[in-house]
Amino acid sequence: MLNTRDEALALLRRYNKEPFHLQHALTVEGVMRWYANELGYGQEADFWAMVGLLHDIDFEQWPEEHCQKAPELLREAGAGEELIHAVVSHGYGLCSDVEPVHEMEKVLFAADELTGLIWAAAKMRPSGSVSDMEVSSLKKKFKDKKFAAGCSRDVIRQGAERLGWDLETLMERTILAMRACEADVAQAMAAMAE
Repeated sequence: MLNTRDEALALLRRYNKEPFHLQHALTVEGVMRWYANELGYGQEADFWAMVGLLHDIDFEQWPEEHCQKAPELLREAGAGEELIHAVVSHGYGLCSDVEPVHEMEKVLFAADELTGLIWAAAKMRPSGSVSDMEVSSLKKKFKDKKFAAGCSRDVIRQGAERLGWDLETLMERTILAMRACEADVAQAMAAMAE
């Protein structure tokens, strides 16, 4: 069974070796934990975080089968159907026909792409961090289609709509979420590099 964070991390690392993918998984894990606590789902924070950690489990090795290969990998590891549904739903409309229904799935759908955009914007800052990022500077990057072109603005907009939030609210909350987990992610990445 897939019960603990250590088991989930070991599973992630079985199929993901690239630092970029590992950092993204750890970031989305931290963001999902922050959102769970922020939105009143604190008792489910570990589950939200595990979904965030494993959401791209199949992407590095099977990019053409993203969200298609994941159920098999997760079932083999003993993951429950609720976790599998949540993981697959983040690719809705792109590589999956499983719609995000639960609020957690909607948050993952909305925040996944946005974390990539925020991370790319943070790397351009003198601090190299989200610690001093403002929503106004992120909105400028969002409007520049050439900047972090791989981050789908349409998915980010749809994600905000699914949550019933405006884009600025989604950006502000996700910046705060990334700020809250940035040090932990850096520490985990350093530990993995040893």
